[in-house]
Amino acid sequence: MSSLPPAIFLMGPTASGKTDLALALARVLPCELISVDSALVYRGMDIGTAKPDRATLDAFPHHLVDIRDPAEAYSAADFRRDALAAMADITARGRIPLLVGGTMLYYKALLEGLADMPGADAEVRAELEARAERDGLVALHAELQAVDPQSAARIHPNDPQRLVRALEVWRVSGMTMTQLRAQQRDAASQDGGLPYTVAQLAIAPAQRQTLHERIAQRFDLMLEQGFVAEVERLHRRADLHAEMPSIRAVGYRQVWDHLEGRLSAAQMRERGIIATRQLAKRQFTWLRSWQNVQWLDSLDCDNLPRALKYLATVSILS
Repeated sequence: MSSLPPAIFLMGPTASGKTDLALALARVLPCELISVDSALVYRGMDIGTAKPDRATLDAFPHHLVDIRDPAEAYSAADFRRDALAAMADITARGRIPLLVGGTMLYYKALLEGLADMPGADAEVRAELEARAERDGLVALHAELQAVDPQSAARIHPNDPQRLVRALEVWRVSGMTMTQLRAQQRDAASQDGGLPYTVAQLAIAPAQRQTLHERIAQRFDLMLEQGFVAEVERLHRRADLHAEMPSIRAVGYRQVWDHLEGRLSAAQMRERGIIATRQLAKRQFTWLRSWQNVQWLDSLDCDNLPRALKYLATVSILS
């Protein structure tokens, strides 16, 4: 049995039932939850992030929820620092960190560390953005495919932010993101990696159409719960704008565009659902290449005993 302390990762696409399973595990195991979600860190962004309600958070406190104002940035490096501190604190109290969420980059940052990427270069970025406007994102994706095919396979041709950043890194440093991340993986391996015995669970419906239906139902429920009014409160703030990471969160950007008259209510709903489906697809892409994952079907009624049986086999449970 490993001498390293245990930790549990509970991953999956949006609307797959991660929170429900995490709460079920926390009821029967000495776990404390750590949110792995780039939007749940923001205060005042509750409905559109499907944040657990106050009663749930009181009964099952989540680390790394409501720790930033929407005007503040929160990076993968910030998450890694905060998550490692929370994990150490939980472990010191004889409990098990249960990390739950769908921001796959955050899990990767924990397992492998973070590459030392060059800072932003305003001139290079402006040139790339002008080229995207002039020639289209397909041209940028083709350039990335030529210099860094691994990143091109990972980054969708319609993802301007990540396309520009990947090419910016290449032009500024002379090294691709893939090369820089390989260097970081080597360094993390030499450092011994994450100092925990990690059990990795992933939950999703077996049928993709089922997930699409759940996404649409959840988006409609958010609208019924007052999602537009929530974004209106953010929109009234002078210190927030559409390009901030908080407002670029799935759903929030579409409602923001609706409030500014660029989308009708019907268009906002449609594009919000599409954007959420695209997020789920990216999450699946990450997870398909993930190593040592135990998959669970969202619709199975025995996921808790299945998860507990798996945790026992990997020596997470004594």
